[in-house]
Amino acid sequence: MAVLAIVIPILVVAAAILLFASYRRRDTRAATGHLSRETRSRDTHEVIDVGDETDALSGREVEKAAALARRDAEKDLVRSEAALPAEWVEPDPEAVGVSRRQFFNRSIVAFMGLGLSGFGAAVIAFLWPPFVTGFGADFNLGEVDDLKAQVRDNNGFLYRPEARAWLTEYPVEALEKARATYSATELVSMEVGLIALFQKCPHLGCRVPECVPSQFFECPCHGSRYNRVGEKRAGPAPRGMDRFGTSVTGGNELVVQTSVIIQGPAIGTNTTGQEPEGPSCLGDSSH
Repeated sequence: MAVLAIVIPILVVAAAILLFASYRRRDTRAATGHLSRETRSRDTHEVIDVGDETDALSGREVEKAAALARRDAEKDLVRSEAALPAEWVEPDPEAVGVSRRQFFNRSIVAFMGLGLSGFGAAVIAFLWPPFVTGFGADFNLGEVDDLKAQVRDNNGFLYRPEARAWLTEYPVEALEKARATYSATELVSMEVGLIALFQKCPHLGCRVPECVPSQFFECPCHGSRYNRVGEKRAGPAPRGMDRFGTSVTGGNELVVQTSVIIQGPAIGTNTTGQEPEGPSCLGDSSH
């Protein structure tokens, strides 16, 4: 309470001073540029001493004399001929510069061009054949006859790690059934007596090894078994082993297309009629 008793009077005094100063400023502004009637009358009839040349003149007479002198001076002025208009010359665009509107218009055009260029590059990149060197590329595995000899030298199975593919021979006597079962893409290699199988088991993706005694592919993970051309014969796999697209060149060379993976044949497919040729490598765990 004591503080309020001190602060309130100080605020009141400060407000009063502010109001007084504002009022004085307004009066000063209102008086600026205005002469009273008495002042104007006194200036009009006041006698001005101009020296020895003339008698004393009133203020009005001095103003009149000055006006006459200015008019005589204007008569003596030599009026110059009106200058001819200068020939219009188109300004240099580089010197004029770029207006704000031109800047935004050019920026929009530039961004549109940049966007279209990026879209065009993406389309070309999508349509252009990819340059792939690892898995997913095409692998020329060599001449067909040489590959068949290598398969036989390796007890019926040839593994090519660069393509993650198993190569086995497809019997000529089974081609008639194969033509009724497989697509034209799959038949390319079968017609020349070979087939390229993807190494992964279609069940859960384990790598399927060969079993030389049984002449089957046998998956050690869950016991799925496939004959020599990858057709499912036992186990939980949903289909036969997947295979790759292939082509044969004019020089009778087999090309494996690892970017083209074809789903294996349905359960029950057995175009070769092959049965196990010996004991299973999985022992009693195979079903």
